[in-house]
Amino acid sequence: MSILDKPWMAERSAIDNAVSGGSLNFPKARVALIFLMAVITVLFMLFSVAYKMRMELADWRALADPSVLWINTGFLILSSVAMQWAVSSARKGKAENVKLGMALGGAFALAFLIGQYMAWLQLRAAGFYAAGNPANAFFYLITAMHGLHMLGGLVAWTRSTARLWRGNDVADVKLGVELCATYWHFLLVVWLGLFAMLIST
Repeated sequence: MSILDKPWMAERSAIDNAVSGGSLNFPKARVALIFLMAVITVLFMLFSVAYKMRMELADWRALADPSVLWINTGFLILSSVAMQWAVSSARKGKAENVKLGMALGGAFALAFLIGQYMAWLQLRAAGFYAAGNPANAFFYLITAMHGLHMLGGLVAWTRSTARLWRGNDVADVKLGVELCATYWHFLLVVWLGLFAMLIST
């Protein structure tokens, strides 16, 4: 190294080479999903804090938990398991298993959403309307927000599944399958936390 050498330029060149060589390659879609899940986590944490604070007031009357919520939770667990199977199959290049895993994951997710709507119908039939009590309003709000995020996941699921059925190579859709599964696992964890909170009051 001579006196005229600039060591910081050599270091910058090494970094540029590393980036161009792919050592720092990280899919933008995965970064976006991580950011999205962080935002959703904060959102539901705020809902949970508001729920706990509101239930301390005198006008809070706990509502009856619809029995279908337990079945719905089972559907969401099965959906997550099916999605993970699709990921494992994609990594092994088993296209037919990926298709089946994705199909089952989507079907169980739809069953979960239908079950959540049925829970609403059960509550309404029993006289638990959103305007009747703060506990009722929170139940409808929390389950609706979770359901909307699940619907958003189904949009991404539809795109990845459609590409599979159009005959795209498994390697081309593997990232989409992995991202769908990650989001499904995340929504399952969120729902388990919300469900535990709802049935404990």
